[in-house]
Amino acid sequence: MSGLHWRAVPFDALTARDLYAVLQLRTEVFVIEQDCAYQDMDGADPAAVHLLGTADDELVAYARCFPPGVKFVEASIGRVITRQAARGLGIGHELMRQAMACMFQRWGPQPIRIGAQARLDKFYQQHGFSKQGEPYIEDGQPHVEMLRPA
Repeated sequence: MSGLHWRAVPFDALTARDLYAVLQLRTEVFVIEQDCAYQDMDGADPAAVHLLGTADDELVAYARCFPPGVKFVEASIGRVITRQAARGLGIGHELMRQAMACMFQRWGPQPIRIGAQARLDKFYQQHGFSKQGEPYIEDGQPHVEMLRPA
């Protein structure tokens, strides 16, 4: 896999091909791979900045970045995914670094709150997030809120 190219794109600037690739990857990972039937298109996409990581013209990493007040009082990152074939290469960590840089550039340094799949808490802890509260079930999966201070 050659070098990654990162783009942070507001919803209205996504091309039809971009949107198709995003929805295809989110379905591939969250619905099929994780065997979780849920409403992926939750109405929040228009409020997000979409971070797309591509290699060899294929979407391999993706996240949604939100300003404060959309998903939580704080700014937030969600739908954090890497294509299965690209895992183990450090792309997920680069995705988180890129997402936080995108947010800080657009909305300034500030706390970031996420609703993380509980099994990934150690991954997010490596990026400065700490657990807040008790685990809960969302879309059939154990989740936990995590906060990264400004």
